[in-house]
Amino acid sequence: MHRSAPTTLALALAFAGSSLHAQTVIRIGTASPLSGPGAHQGKDIENGARMAVDDLNAKGIVIKGTKVKFALMPEDDGGDPKTGTAVAQKLVDAKVAGVVGHLNSGTTVPASKIYATAGIPQISPAATTPLYTSQGFRTAFRVVANDNLIGRALATYTIATMKATKIAVIDDRTAFGQGLADEFVKGIKAKGGATIVSRQFTNDKATDFNAILTQIRARKPDVIFYGGMEAVAGPMLKQMKALGIDARLVSGDGICSERLPLLAGDALGDDKVVCVVAGGIDGPQEATHDAFTQRYRQRYKLDVQSYAPYAYDSVMVLATAMQQAGSAEPARFLPALAKVKYQGITGSIAFDGKGDLRDAALTLFTYRQGKKTRLQVVRAN
Repeated sequence: MHRSAPTTLALALAFAGSSLHAQTVIRIGTASPLSGPGAHQGKDIENGARMAVDDLNAKGIVIKGTKVKFALMPEDDGGDPKTGTAVAQKLVDAKVAGVVGHLNSGTTVPASKIYATAGIPQISPAATTPLYTSQGFRTAFRVVANDNLIGRALATYTIATMKATKIAVIDDRTAFGQGLADEFVKGIKAKGGATIVSRQFTNDKATDFNAILTQIRARKPDVIFYGGMEAVAGPMLKQMKALGIDARLVSGDGICSERLPLLAGDALGDDKVVCVVAGGIDGPQEATHDAFTQRYRQRYKLDVQSYAPYAYDSVMVLATAMQQAGSAEPARFLPALAKVKYQGITGSIAFDGKGDLRDAALTLFTYRQGKKTRLQVVRAN
């Protein structure tokens, strides 16, 4: 998955004052799992960013009177925090102008410290942990809703629409899974009208859930909430069915992919799963998004998993800030990035003082006949 950049790209952009000099290659890094169980989601990020880079180059972008060329530097963090920090340092050493990544909250947070120290902007198209933008780094941004909003939206939907009164909660103990489960539980308690009847834990590589599911079955919940990824949720659904557990599964964007039906098989059922993606397209934006997904499918012979549109917009936002600042030097365009207003494929993008997306949208999905089916777009600010 990893490709070395051409040697001509090894040169960094040289700037003096506010003038852009002759070297016109601007390197944008991506960091996501290109190997391991999250590789399909990580590749989705790389693919979306690559489409943006190619579109920018086709337009012939000019920054302060000089035509520039963008080049993508994709790196594989394996979804692992230690690898993520090594990848972050590699991108810093390569003097990228900005980074789109990471996918996992557990890699995004430790990597963000390295980018912050180097003064390089990082836009995550996927990481949802509130910790990422609460560290006070002026380099940290995201184009999706955080777990506070996701947990609140799922809690509201679970009680108000699904009419659940007894809820069991499982998480995989990762920064993402545990954080999302905690926010969901907070939302349930704040909303009232339902009881958490069991709180169980697993890990992100587990395959056997019989012990915890047997305990949960005795509590007869209406809903099981799972904080984690689809690699675990798929087998979990199969074991729920085998144990005769009739509860529906509710989760975040970690399971809300096109791959879940392959992992869950006939245990998926219709309307058995409700999940939310941290982002949302509705109204006039749908036509733009549909056109992007068509282009993506034609180019890669794959369906968009979840994050390609957000990675695409992340690159475009970086380029927009550079144009507005008249510079691709991070120190010069960071202030413009913090104030940027951009109409992207995923909607309007503007950041609050922490780097979180303003007016963030969320999309609720279910699965019917093995297909991910949209329920509704909500805004949970």
